[in-house]
Amino acid sequence: MDALFVPTGEQARAKVLDMIPMNAKVGIGGSITIRQLGLIEALRNRGNEVYDHWQPGLSKEERLAVAKKHVSADYFLSSSNALTKDGKLVNTDNTGNRVSALVFGPEHVIVVLGTNKIVETVEEGMKRIKETAAPLNCQRRKDDTPCAKGKDCPDCNSPDRLCRVTSIIEKKTKGIGTLSVIIAGEKLGY
Repeated sequence: MDALFVPTGEQARAKVLDMIPMNAKVGIGGSITIRQLGLIEALRNRGNEVYDHWQPGLSKEERLAVAKKHVSADYFLSSSNALTKDGKLVNTDNTGNRVSALVFGPEHVIVVLGTNKIVETVEEGMKRIKETAAPLNCQRRKDDTPCAKGKDCPDCNSPDRLCRVTSIIEKKTKGIGTLSVIIAGEKLGY
């Protein structure tokens, strides 16, 4: 993995835009961080074809079709639920489109995260997911899960369960070309 620290989210945004060519097709993972930085609008405004499965107005089938394009994009742009101090990316997904595109398919993967997502260990990353990221995402999605209602994670069996697949990336896989991690020195996303 290539890693870069920048002091601000704005600098992270500028770096991402510098890294992605104007003619590239870009898949966007389910990420509050990427949306918070305004990257989708910036990429679309300059002419990039953007695969955003959170785009309003899509049916369930259309969202899934867009999400499947993430692995064939030139670039895949996402955040991570946690980054350990020894460099492991820890992520938990519902559908699996984000974790799959982080490890297989796109030629280039760029992960952007804030310092609020840095943890000591994988175990602390999992705790961060269960106590912070998943509850906030379930609340945003209006899921009927215990964590969305402010209760501790019981490892639920709710039909709305967000936590369905977890990946721990220790090194860039051979299934992608490059993996760049940009850390902004401020809080970003959940």
